[in-house]
Amino acid sequence: MNLEQAAKQLEALGNPTRLAIYRTLVRAGHAGLPVGQVQDRLGIAASTLSHHLHRLILTGLVTQERHATSLICRAVYPAMNDLVGFLVNECCADAGCVGTSTAA
Repeated sequence: MNLEQAAKQLEALGNPTRLAIYRTLVRAGHAGLPVGQVQDRLGIAASTLSHHLHRLILTGLVTQERHATSLICRAVYPAMNDLVGFLVNECCADAGCVGTSTAA
């Protein structure tokens, strides 16, 4: 992952509504959720949900797939893992403590 892509994804997740949507989809697992269920769980208007989902889709964090009359939303787990990896892969690299734990 490059810095620009990570910045775009982090910017998208920096909005509380989008973060709540994303966390809901991550919790849903690989099966995802129909848009209506996401809307019901979060209690947000359909137009608001559509706007925020579009932003998450543009950054590659979420996909949508039509099944008959339902629109299924899914978190893209490889994208999530890449973003988390980008943030932590070089943890403490300059401090010389890679691989050590400082848990209290």
